[in-house]
Amino acid sequence: MRRRLRTGIVILLLIVLLGGAGYVGWVLVQRSEPVSLPEPTGSFQVGRQTYEWTDVARRDPYAEGPRKLSVWLWYPVAKQTTGRHVQYAPGLWSGLHLQQPLKLFQGPFDSLQDRALDGVAPAPGRFPVVVLMPGMGLSAPMYAALAEELASHGYLVAGVTPTYSANLTVLDGRTIRSKSDANPPNLGDSSEGSQRVGDHLVTVWAADARFAAGMVAKQLPGSVEPAIGPSYVGHSFGGAAALEACRLDQRCAAAVDLDGSQFGDVVTKGVKAPIMLLGAEDSCITSVCGPDAKNDTDRDRALSLLKASTGTSWCATIPGARHFNFTDYGVYYLALPLRKFLPLGSVGPRHALTVTNGYVTTFLSHAIYQTPSPGAPACRT
Repeated sequence: MRRRLRTGIVILLLIVLLGGAGYVGWVLVQRSEPVSLPEPTGSFQVGRQTYEWTDVARRDPYAEGPRKLSVWLWYPVAKQTTGRHVQYAPGLWSGLHLQQPLKLFQGPFDSLQDRALDGVAPAPGRFPVVVLMPGMGLSAPMYAALAEELASHGYLVAGVTPTYSANLTVLDGRTIRSKSDANPPNLGDSSEGSQRVGDHLVTVWAADARFAAGMVAKQLPGSVEPAIGPSYVGHSFGGAAALEACRLDQRCAAAVDLDGSQFGDVVTKGVKAPIMLLGAEDSCITSVCGPDAKNDTDRDRALSLLKASTGTSWCATIPGARHFNFTDYGVYYLALPLRKFLPLGSVGPRHALTVTNGYVTTFLSHAIYQTPSPGAPACRT
C-alpha cells in the first residue's frame, strides 16, 4: 500500500513538473511574438523626441542642485512624412520591464512595435500643449498609447517622469531609482499622515508639470499655439498633480484625472478650468463610488474638489476597468499568473485604452475648441 502511495506521489510530481515546464515553454514562445501599440486615430502621424530639462530656478527637494527632469515629447507629424520608428523603451529605459522572476511572464519591450517616428520634423502649424503625468512609481514611456493618440489629434504632449518618485528615470546616461520620501509607501492608505505627505508631494509634481509646459514653448516655439494655455492630464497621483497644476496655472485650458485620488489645495480651492474625472470600477475618485469600490474615503475629497471648482466638470467610470487599465500594461503581453496579480480588470485591456483615449481626446477638444461635449455626464455634487 505504501509503495503504491509513493509511486502515485512520484507520478503526480512528474506530471506537475512536466506540465509546468510545458507551460513555461509555451509562455516563452508567446512572449516572443510581436505586439504593437494601438494605431492612433487622429489625422496626423506622430513623432517622438526625448529631452533632459533642468529647472535652474528650483532646488530639487530630494537631491543636491536644481531639479532635473526627463521629458518625452510626442507631437503631430504630417501624414506623408517617412522615417524610422522609435524603440518603445530604448537603452536603459528597458529597465522599466518587470524584474525576475516576474520578467519571464511579461513580453520584452524590443518586440513591442511603436507607431511614433524618431525625431522627425513636426507638422506645420501651431498646436496646444498637453502635459502628461504618470502614476506614482511609473514613468512617462508607459503611457505611450495615450500620448500618441493625443499627438495624432494635434497636441504637443510632454510626458514627465518625476525624478526620485518614479521607480526608474534615465538622466545623464544613468538610471536613477526612487527614494522613499519622494515615493512614499503609504499614499493609498487614506490616513491623516498619508494625506499630509501627499499634499506636500503633489506641489513638487505640479511644479514639474508647469515647468515642462513652459519648456515645450521654448523648445518648439514655432509649433506651440500661443493663444491656448496648456492642459494637464495625469494618471493616479499624476492625476492629482494635473489638477493642482491646473489650479496654479492661470492659463490652464483643461485638466484630466485618470483614476487618481486627489491631494493638495485643489481639493478645497477647486479649479476654474474644465475638468474630467475618469475612474476605474473599484474607485471613488469621481465622487460616485464604482460597483467594486472597497474604500469610499476618496469620495469626500472628490466632492470637495467639485464643489469648490467653478469650471464645468465631467465624470465617468469605465466598466470592468482597474487602476492599470489606464497605462500601457493593457498592451504588454502578460501571461498568467502575472496578469492576475496586477490591477487589471475584466474589461479587454485594449478596449479600456480605446475608451480612455476617446474620453480624453473628446473632452480636450470640447474644452479647447468648443466641439460637442464628451459622452459623459456632469459630475454629481
